[in-house]
Amino acid sequence: MKGAGRQVVAVLTATALLAVSGHTTAYAGIKETEQKLNEAKEEKKKTEEAIGDTKEEISSLQGTVAGLQQQLSGLNEDLEEVSNNLADLENRITQKEEEITQTQAELEEAKQIEADQYAAMKKRIQFMYEKRDYVMLEVLFGSADFADLLNRNDYFEQLSAYDRKKLTEFQETRAAVEDKEATLLQEKEDLDDLKVKVEAEQSKVSGLVSQTSGAISANQHLVSEAEKEMLAYEQQLAEQNNNIAELQKQLEEERRLSLLAAQSRWRDISEITFAEGDRYLLANLIYCEAGNQPYAGQVAVGAVVINRVKSAVFPDTVVGVIYQNKQFSPVASGRLALALAENHATAACYKAADEAMGGATTVGDCLFFRTPIEGLTGTQIGGHIFY
Repeated sequence: MKGAGRQVVAVLTATALLAVSGHTTAYAGIKETEQKLNEAKEEKKKTEEAIGDTKEEISSLQGTVAGLQQQLSGLNEDLEEVSNNLADLENRITQKEEEITQTQAELEEAKQIEADQYAAMKKRIQFMYEKRDYVMLEVLFGSADFADLLNRNDYFEQLSAYDRKKLTEFQETRAAVEDKEATLLQEKEDLDDLKVKVEAEQSKVSGLVSQTSGAISANQHLVSEAEKEMLAYEQQLAEQNNNIAELQKQLEEERRLSLLAAQSRWRDISEITFAEGDRYLLANLIYCEAGNQPYAGQVAVGAVVINRVKSAVFPDTVVGVIYQNKQFSPVASGRLALALAENHATAACYKAADEAMGGATTVGDCLFFRTPIEGLTGTQIGGHIFY
């Protein structure tokens, strides 16, 4: 029996493809589609809220970036001012060092002059003391007269006074230069201290510039990421809008078909002619859809297929109904093909198929079934609701 079933599969598949080539409309349950539509609208609402939140986040981040950029501009101005002050200080320090060098040279010169004057005066005094008797006799006997003697004595006194005066002047000059040197050294020390403070300020402002630049970069990255996220949300929203439009279109079509099915002619079971392999195909579909369900539920699945065959709205063959586009999930997933290839259907599934093909039904004229969802009413058998 299994071998014969496998031989029929190829024929059934080819027949199914021919039967469904003109059917592209999906007929799902109205309640199920309404549920999907409501869920899609809710998801759309959440996406729109996410877009709004993301826009607010982007606006806030952009405001932060603008504030940081303004702060950075002020810091750059401060840094430029501090750098200019530091450059001015360095120039003043250089000038002060040059003045100190020049003053130190003047001081060395003044010390040398003072030393030379002191040495010369010391030699004259030493000469006068050592040659005092000779000098006095020379002055005494060498004078032409008393007036000349007085003149020579006055000369020696003036010479001694001049030496003392010049020595005092040189000492005062040296002291003045030393004071100038001390003043310059103190001024340079003060400039050096100020330079240290300005350099510290420059380092501080440079650190703030670097920190602010880093904060701007980080926030700009967050803006970029938020913009990408918003773009993804907008794409998602566009897809959701398309999905809602498709679901609304599908819902309208299902309502039309449901009304049409109720108003259209239904054939009697005696008017249906089953093809070879219909029993094999239906039993394996029952296995895929309700193999783990109560027997009454297996008969109900078979009855839904036969009810569609009887209705003028659906294809008029078992193959056409089962392979109609997007109607039975095992067809799309490939489970039915695998079951057909290996004949997974149980004896109970074959018995349920026989009863359904004989006109038996546990769910009346129901045309749809699915797992239960809130708001969907119908006849529930096991894990399925039929409507």
